[in-house]
Amino acid sequence: MTTRLTVLDPSGIDDFPAVVKALDYPNGLLAAGGDLSVERLLLAYRHGIFPWYSEGEPILWWSPDPRMVFRTNRMHVPSRLARLLRKCTWQVRADTAFRDVMCACAQPRPNQPTTWISDDMLDAYGELHDVGHAHSIEVFDGEALIGGIYGVALGRMFFGESMFGKVSGASKVALLALSHALAMWRWPLLDAQVQSDHLESLGAKTITRAEFVEELAGLVEQQGATGSWTTRFPLIDVRHLGVR
Repeated sequence: MTTRLTVLDPSGIDDFPAVVKALDYPNGLLAAGGDLSVERLLLAYRHGIFPWYSEGEPILWWSPDPRMVFRTNRMHVPSRLARLLRKCTWQVRADTAFRDVMCACAQPRPNQPTTWISDDMLDAYGELHDVGHAHSIEVFDGEALIGGIYGVALGRMFFGESMFGKVSGASKVALLALSHALAMWRWPLLDAQVQSDHLESLGAKTITRAEFVEELAGLVEQQGATGSWTTRFPLIDVRHLGVR
């Protein structure tokens, strides 16, 4: 029996199908088409759905099962990273270089020669940033941007999208700083989307899609932190990030 994929109308904001209708293979593919407007992106994230597609493809929308997440107060710091942190002089900032972080995340990598962060994605998440729902956490060595992570905030939920590091450990520092701030604000969950050994080494766990969606439903309805995080983000001494 062939399952027909829902095609969204780009001329209006129609509802997404229920996430339980996502395909098993490829895991989590739910719908295609539509657009990347602020309204549609926020609707997607509210229901545990995110866009991911390559240049030349239609927009594809996903809700995989299982889902990889971090509990923000249960991050794991490997011993090698802890040694780096103890003598680290890097600084962490928020929302001072959003597009630069996205562009850095879009650069080819040894195991990823192409990117899904197209110009359309850059523009769409730039608009989300302008309205206060997309944020970047940046790691600087002096005035050099050496690492960062960006994602979407909705209610008391943060959806991580991508991270980069030009120097070993810099992307992990960005992730740890983000989780530290979220835990301080009592945001319990950081979405990491799909399983990877790298994320598991830092404490990420998989939960079922049903569990994720149930927890998400309560978090996105709570009072959040819309607007720039530049002054809101806590002052973080990177040397203390390895201490729990």
